Amino acid sequence: MAQSALVQASAVAIDGKALLIEGEPGNGKSSLALALIERGAQLIGDDGVELIREDERIIAAPPPNTAGKLEIRGIGIVDMPATTAQLSLILTLEETAERFRETADVREVLGVSIPTIPFVPGSIAPAERALWALRTYG
Repeated sequence: MAQSALVQASAVAIDGKALLIEGEPGNGKSSLALALIERGAQLIGDDGVELIREDERIIAAPPPNTAGKLEIRGIGIVDMPATTAQLSLILTLEETAERFRETADVREVLGVSIPTIPFVPGSIAPAERALWALRTYG
């Protein structure tokens, strides 16, 4: 039987890699996901993502009850296609994080090591910085 967990986070797929975006409510998870979707990413889940262990990898999938739903602040909940992908990086949205880093932290997720970095969404190119984080550490 596969191990799985439902986490309160948002996730998108970029070039077949899942980027999990976690943080406190109101920190910008959905907004960052939307900015990445506008740049070609695909929605996995918004404010809820199912993580499933398959062998030595973690698959990020949309939870059945909210699959294909994304909340856009001030607009409402919109429908869009959703996908699944292998979890490659976790961004933890924080108000403060190191300006420069050489390596990612590592977190065990269902027994699999996943790179994790703190990330300040801010107003300076957050989607582009998130893409570079995935390219560099994911």
